Amino acid sequence: MSSTQFDGDIDSFVSYLKSNRGLSANTLKAYRADLTACLHLFELRGVTDLNEITLDDLRSWMAVESRDHARSSMARKTVAVRGFFAWAYEHGLTTTDPAATLMTPSIPSTLPAVLTESQAEQLLDVAEHAVATNQYKDDGGAAAASGSGKAVGKTADKSADTVNRSEAPARADKRDNARVTAESQRNAAILELLYATGIRVAELVSMDIADIDFSNRTIKVTGKGNKQRVVPFGLPAQRALETWLEQGRPVLARTATDAAKSRATNALFLGARGGRIDQRIARDIVHRAAREAGVPDISPHALRHSAATHMLDGGADLREVQEMLGHSSLKTTQRYTHVSIEQLKNRYGQAFPRA
Repeated sequence: MSSTQFDGDIDSFVSYLKSNRGLSANTLKAYRADLTACLHLFELRGVTDLNEITLDDLRSWMAVESRDHARSSMARKTVAVRGFFAWAYEHGLTTTDPAATLMTPSIPSTLPAVLTESQAEQLLDVAEHAVATNQYKDDGGAAAASGSGKAVGKTADKSADTVNRSEAPARADKRDNARVTAESQRNAAILELLYATGIRVAELVSMDIADIDFSNRTIKVTGKGNKQRVVPFGLPAQRALETWLEQGRPVLARTATDAAKSRATNALFLGARGGRIDQRIARDIVHRAAREAGVPDISPHALRHSAATHMLDGGADLREVQEMLGHSSLKTTQRYTHVSIEQLKNRYGQAFPRA
């Protein structure tokens, strides 16, 4: 990222947002990058003072940026720039606000991609089957190791070195089987929880064990702007979580380095090396599960869309779904009613003879 002579102003603005707006670290990072790129362009054009920047300059910047960025990205960049100049004007850094009338690019309204209820069930069934299959392999590996040990023990003319060499691969296989089983238990719990609650992937990976209340079957979620909400989950998700916490998590926790252990002591979900799982791994888990289940390729966010749509299809109130998803605006939640209507029209077209 290029530095500019305006970095100090950008730092002050980002600190202001962090203290007063409660924006997430990712949003602050994006705003900082947007502002740095914008002001760097003006700096290249010879601008040395924020007061020199006009509305026409900002429109010119938008034209340049629009060549390489989608409208959704441009909308965020415009919001960042408009907020910066409003802040600069309010704090006496500029004598006018050149961005006050800068228009945000309109974003085409697109319906979110969702799975059907039968596809979602198929996805979760395949994940559950993977747990059962790997547990069977794990039990088989243990039996094989045990049998190998007994057979060696009965052979009197085998030296102790030979016994140790034959048992070592069996122990290694057993550890590998246990790790694979633990990962399949974790993956099943992640899929069940994402679908049961509709939480964002960032919310999932930041969850701690203490955020789960099994007695009430609810989770405490920290969403955008550090806003907290309580979301219920069903019995299948409870079973998957209990299996992961009781059987799978301790296996992966044993693989952690001391540094990873200290950072992930309370983490709900762990990676293969025992640290807190990151968003990239969580997304890969969902994509891979979709391929294995033979359903349309989806992201964790599409699983969130699916959960919301299926709740509305089942008769849930729009406000209830808004609260569950953590939407600040009901307008955002209303997108899912359009998805439900589209699915209804498709089913109508397939089933009704005079459609």
